Amino acid sequence: MGQMKTVMLLAALTALFMGLGYMLGGSGGALIALLISGGMNLFAIWNADKMVLRMHNAREVDAQSAPEFVGLVKTLAQRAGLPMPKVFIIDTDAPNAFATGRNPENAAVAATTGLLRILDRDEIEAVMAHELGHVKNRDTLLMTVTATLAGAISMLGNFALFFGGNNRNPLAIIAAVIVAPLAAMLVQMAISRTREYGADRAGAEISGKPMKLASALQKLAAGASRIPNPYAQKNPAAAQLYIVAPLIGGGMDNLFSTHPNPENRVAALGRIAQEMGQAARPQSINEAAQRGRTSALDPLKRRR
Repeated sequence: MGQMKTVMLLAALTALFMGLGYMLGGSGGALIALLISGGMNLFAIWNADKMVLRMHNAREVDAQSAPEFVGLVKTLAQRAGLPMPKVFIIDTDAPNAFATGRNPENAAVAATTGLLRILDRDEIEAVMAHELGHVKNRDTLLMTVTATLAGAISMLGNFALFFGGNNRNPLAIIAAVIVAPLAAMLVQMAISRTREYGADRAGAEISGKPMKLASALQKLAAGASRIPNPYAQKNPAAAQLYIVAPLIGGGMDNLFSTHPNPENRVAALGRIAQEMGQAARPQSINEAAQRGRTSALDPLKRRR
């Protein structure tokens, strides 16, 4: 159902883009819009991962610099039947993670030092399995194309505003400048929310620990609401990358949110746990604090 919804939303976004091109320039305008979109998509597909990692000042780690973390990702990749992705750590207290790359052979996964500090090992495993779920579902490519199409629609809207001419229908100009970009943004966010649910299921299947992912989501959402994410603040368009919304109010399951409500995701993971014959109760944040557990993968923890 999630895959079908994604296909329908992506088709709607493409139709909106082509329709806007036709409205502004007839069949020739639609063709020009298609060519522009194709060029932008090709550039984004081949360069988006490098741009995203550079934007976050992400540093690549390996078996020597972060043996436990890299070993964990390697085990999960083997379990998922995926090539080993590149592994990055981002130095920020804001707890979050994301995946990027145009295909499984060129994928990268990244986690912040804030995430590695507040989650226990099983929760980190569940989170990275979620990110590999995005890679397995090819969501990183899909979201790159979606973001590029949405950006191209906004660009066409600007063309209509500045180059529409005096003979254009004012209603068409309003539709091009305001309605079409807004509709594109809503479709883009709907696709993002849908793919998070899909990655939650894929991650639960890869790790075999759906309720560990549920407890991780609760901790990450609570942390993200308290600790500013400097990278997302500078570039809000990157918000859809993360496992939880990095900006306050971004995960409330409304038309303008990039992520589903964490409570709804936890409920869905509970149903997945029951399908797998497991108890459907996540460890609460308070329970974790009472146990005093810290991550075995904390990159800043002093080793004796």
